[in-house]
Amino acid sequence: MSQPTGYDDLQTHIRQLKTPSIETWENQYSDRDYTIEITNLEFTAVCPKTGLPDFATLCITYVPDQACVELKSLKEYFLFYRDVGIFHEHVVNKVLEDFVEACRPRKAEVIGDFNIRGGIKTVVRANYQKPTQE
Repeated sequence: MSQPTGYDDLQTHIRQLKTPSIETWENQYSDRDYTIEITNLEFTAVCPKTGLPDFATLCITYVPDQACVELKSLKEYFLFYRDVGIFHEHVVNKVLEDFVEACRPRKAEVIGDFNIRGGIKTVVRANYQKPTQE
């Protein structure tokens, strides 16, 4: 039997976490591929183990399809995380899931560049590629 880590049940709810809606608007250039990069230099969340704040730069790079993301709603979405206890890896993957659900891009990447804590720096990357039509 393994020893408990103290992290049991801290993150089992992340995929069901009810986050604010990310709004979109119609892309008038959906006939071509182009890249949009959005950077949030002041992202904050909370360490679920210690309750201390985590600070990061979050960057979303995507190729839109029929919709582009409305930035004010994305900012409000990011602010939601200020009081959420969530691991770095889960932040990046949850943001990617919610982002893809909102705007259905051709492809997207989310990079979370988290500030150093205890001498350790964490950078997490998650990617999405729209399935090709057969």
